Amino acid sequence: MIIKCNSETFQAELYETPTAEAILKSLPIQGKAIRWGDEIYFEIDVQLDLESDARVDIQIGELGYWPPGRAFCIFFGPTPMSVNDLPKAASPVNVFAKIVNDVSKLKTIQSGEIIEILAE
Repeated sequence: MIIKCNSETFQAELYETPTAEAILKSLPIQGKAIRWGDEIYFEIDVQLDLESDARVDIQIGELGYWPPGRAFCIFFGPTPMSVNDLPKAASPVNVFAKIVNDVSKLKTIQSGEIIEILAE
């Protein structure tokens, strides 16, 4: 999966989960970024339930799906819920992928910018 915003491109490896499969089938996706600390999220046209292994403690670079907001979430650092340098979601998310290249450039993306999610 490829994530594009402005001139930046990020590559993500999908985990073997029902959420990853559903999101892959829905590509391409486009949305307007919303920043929440070092998380970017935006609503997508995918409706999924929480998976049994959904969690709030996230690793830097992981991608999640937040069912209450039908949101695609990109975690790249602390959020307002964090107690350390790692991301923490506001409530459980289905973690379905991880960015494999440098995530530090995600910090330059601002709310309102267009993000594209594409199949590789």
